[in-house]
Amino acid sequence: MSETPRRDFESRYREGTPPWDIGRPQPEIVRLAEEGEIVGDVLDVGCGTGENALHLASIGHRVLGVDASPTAILQAQEKAAARALPAQFRVADAKHLETLRRRFETAIDCGLFHVFEREERRAYAESLTEVLSPGSTLHVLCFSDEEPPGYGPKRISEYEIRDAFRGIFAPTRIRPALFEHRFEGGPAKAWLATLVKI
Repeated sequence: MSETPRRDFESRYREGTPPWDIGRPQPEIVRLAEEGEIVGDVLDVGCGTGENALHLASIGHRVLGVDASPTAILQAQEKAAARALPAQFRVADAKHLETLRRRFETAIDCGLFHVFEREERRAYAESLTEVLSPGSTLHVLCFSDEEPPGYGPKRISEYEIRDAFRGIFAPTRIRPALFEHRFEGGPAKAWLATLVKI
């Protein structure tokens, strides 16, 4: 993320619990794991305070969560220690994942893709190629353009998902989903995209 969004998210974590931090893993991520869609070592990109990564670690995955917010990463590390879970967490820029110097079989993005401006999305997709080998899987959960306009993240169309990853990842499934949050009005309409690194 650029410095300005990083500072914005950092301030939200410093001020308290942001509305996207629901204190538990996203149900869509839990379901993917139950269906066997998350395999091997996992990278959680934009992990926040770590609930998705911690859930995956609790069921036996080796997980690294990365986020641009040092406060979020500190909270995730504290949760991992308190729960005696081996998930690792690190401050990192999602557009420069080569700094991790690791490869993963699966990556999850739960609420990060929809914060990027259109011109940033391709750089993000290319960054993911530095940590995912051909045949590896990426799952993206993001706000959908089916969600009515209003407060919250940008609404993303199915075309925008396909366009950002075109020629780098092949979509195997993009389906309607729900994104849990602490805004008023219940879960938001979302897309859950599963893409395979070409």
